[in-house]
Amino acid sequence: MVCVSFRIALEKLEHWRSAWIHAHADWKLAGLAVVVGVCALTCGLAGWLVRRFAPQASGSGIPHVEAVLREELPPAKPSLIPVKFFGGLFSIGSGLALGREGPSVQLGASVAQLVASTFKCNWADCRTLMAAGAGAGLATAFNAPIAGAVFVLEELVRRFELRIAVATFGASAVAVTIAREFIGTAPDLRMESLPHPPIAWLPCFLLLGVMAGLLGVAYNRLILWSLSFTWLKQPLPLEFHAALLGALVGGLAWFYPGLVGGGEILTQTVLSGKFAGATLVLIFLVRFVLGPLSYASRVPGGLFAPMLVLGAQSGFFFGGVCLMILPGAEVSPLSFAVVGMAAFFSAVVRAPITGIVLITELTGNYNLLLPMLAACFAALLVPTLCGNPPIYDSLRPQPELPKKPEND
Repeated sequence: MVCVSFRIALEKLEHWRSAWIHAHADWKLAGLAVVVGVCALTCGLAGWLVRRFAPQASGSGIPHVEAVLREELPPAKPSLIPVKFFGGLFSIGSGLALGREGPSVQLGASVAQLVASTFKCNWADCRTLMAAGAGAGLATAFNAPIAGAVFVLEELVRRFELRIAVATFGASAVAVTIAREFIGTAPDLRMESLPHPPIAWLPCFLLLGVMAGLLGVAYNRLILWSLSFTWLKQPLPLEFHAALLGALVGGLAWFYPGLVGGGEILTQTVLSGKFAGATLVLIFLVRFVLGPLSYASRVPGGLFAPMLVLGAQSGFFFGGVCLMILPGAEVSPLSFAVVGMAAFFSAVVRAPITGIVLITELTGNYNLLLPMLAACFAALLVPTLCGNPPIYDSLRPQPELPKKPEND
C-alpha cells in the first residue's frame, strides 16, 4: 500500500507538471521563472528533509538496504519512511532524472523493519522480513513480481537462502496483487509482440552487449565523478546543491518537458518506434549526463528507470544502424531496444538475471530471451575486463567501525 501510493502520487505529480507547462507556455519568461523557482524549491526541500531527519534516505536507498542486510550498518529509524516518501515525490516530481524503484525498495524494507520491531522479532526474522519488503517494493514499482524476488536473491543478498526466497516470493506476490487493484494488470511498457530473431543475428546482439558494456562503464564512472564533484563545494548544505540542480532541471523542463523526470514516457516512446535517429542521439546524450547529475543531488531517487531509457535508446539506434548495413532482414529495431535495456542494466548493476526477468515482465515479450542472454553476457564481460565494479558496490556506505574506548 505504501509503495503503490508512492507510485500513483508520483505519476499524478509528473502529469500535473507537464500539463501545467503546456497550459502556460505563453507565459514566456514569467512561466520560466515560476517553473525554475518551484523545481528549485521542491528539490531543496527534499534535500533539507534528508539532511535534517534521515540521512540514510539519500539517493537510491538500495546500497543502504544491502549494507543493513549484510550487517554492515544498523537499520534506519522509522522516520526514514516519510522522508523517503515525500522527499522522493518532491525530487522526482520536480523533474530530476531519477526512478521510483530505489525509494520503493527502501520504503518496502523500512516498512518491514517497522513490522519486525513492532512484533519484537529476532534479527534473523527481521532480516528476512526486510529482504522480502525490499523485493515487494521493487515488484510494486514496476508491476513485476518475479523481478522483485529475483533482485533480492541476486543483488541484495547475493546467494540463495530458502528462508528469504520463500518470504520474498510471497511478499512480492501479495504486494503486486494489491497494487494491481489500483494500477491494473497490463505490463508497464506497452508494445507489440515481437517474433524470435533469426539465429544468424545473434552476433549483432553480442555486439550490442559490447556497446552496452562500454556505455555502462562510462555511466558508472560519470555517476561517481558527479557525486565527488558536488561535494567539493563544502560547506554548502545538501539542500543548496539539490536546489541548484532543481533549477537546472526546471529550466530544461520549461523548454523540453519530455526530457525530464524518471523517463518512463521516453522509454514508451522508443518502444513505439516514434524516434528519428538524430533526435534519439541528442536525447540520449542529454539523459546520459542528466541522470548522474540528478543522482549527485543526493535527494531520494533511483537509478533503474533512467537506465532503462538509455538502454532502450542505445539499442534502438544500434538496431537501426544494423538494418542499414544489412537491409531486408526480418528483425525490428524494437527487438534491439528491448535487448538493449537488459544489456545496459546488466552492465551497470551486474545483475543479469534480474535485468532479463525485469525487461520481460515490463514489456510482455518472451521471444527475446536468447538475444538478451547473449547481449547480457557481453555486457557483463566488458566491465569485468575493464575492472569496473558494479554501481551499488561503489555506492554502498562504509561499515560503521566500533568506537575505541577512551583512555582514562
